[in-house]
Amino acid sequence: MQPDSATDLKSHLKNLHDDLSRTPEVDAELRGLLTQLDGDIHALLRQREASEALHLQPVEMEEDGLAERAREISARFAARHPKLEPALRELSNMLASMGI
Repeated sequence: MQPDSATDLKSHLKNLHDDLSRTPEVDAELRGLLTQLDGDIHALLRQREASEALHLQPVEMEEDGLAERAREISARFAARHPKLEPALRELSNMLASMGI
């Protein structure tokens, strides 16, 4: 993984959280899905960074289709929260381009 891609992803997640905090009408189910996705992404990035820091061959990790999950959440947001949907779509594109 390129260092800039992980940094960009973390920055994008922070911006998404900021946008989400300014959108109070997001229902609890979608907020929970986003929280779970965020946690899974951060855990995966920590595992990848640890492997790279130790110069280990990247361990085959269960990535659980994070890009696909982001796309599904994005589709759900599109109808109810059209202003947030582009940020979620970009997140799924970033994950896919990183092979996640």
